[in-house]
Amino acid sequence: MSTAAPPGLLTADEFYDWANRPENADRHFELDAGRVVEMPSPGELHGVFCWLVVKLLTGYLARRRAGYLCTNDTGLVVARDPDTVRGPDVMLYLESKSLERLTLKHATDIPALVAEVMSPSDRMRDILRRVEQYHRRGVPLVWVVEPEARSVHVFRPNEFPKVLDESDDLTGNGALPDFAYKVADLFRMHD
Repeated sequence: MSTAAPPGLLTADEFYDWANRPENADRHFELDAGRVVEMPSPGELHGVFCWLVVKLLTGYLARRRAGYLCTNDTGLVVARDPDTVRGPDVMLYLESKSLERLTLKHATDIPALVAEVMSPSDRMRDILRRVEQYHRRGVPLVWVVEPEARSVHVFRPNEFPKVLDESDDLTGNGALPDFAYKVADLFRMHD
């Protein structure tokens, strides 16, 4: 049996406790300005493109021998009072952290990169709002991957966004040192 969203505004901690109740298992929620929003379940193509992003970023972190990734819509607190918790598809952190120092709750550290993979249910205006929230929180680089167009929208604070296609280079844009791949590498299942 599912439960209705609780009335009133929630904090990030209250939201975490509510969303992780047994009756909310197998459902995905975010917190937007203190209000619970249920998110649709992504499809197979979305999941594969999240894996392709993770695969590319895992190679980068392996070369650096530092850092870590968070996936599976790990909650990231992007605003307080009222609280907003987003679930990016992928977050990359440049500094390593021991497993013992990772929290069971939502992440509060600022990632160097947030990557979102567009789903058929996503609207660009909603994605742009998320990008703005990430930037306000201090995230220096956001990618929005469009599987059908085989493109990557690159967002940096106070810069015009760039749209890259498979013929372009995908760089770290000052946020990811020594990161350089072809966009086409992101859209390749196997080498």
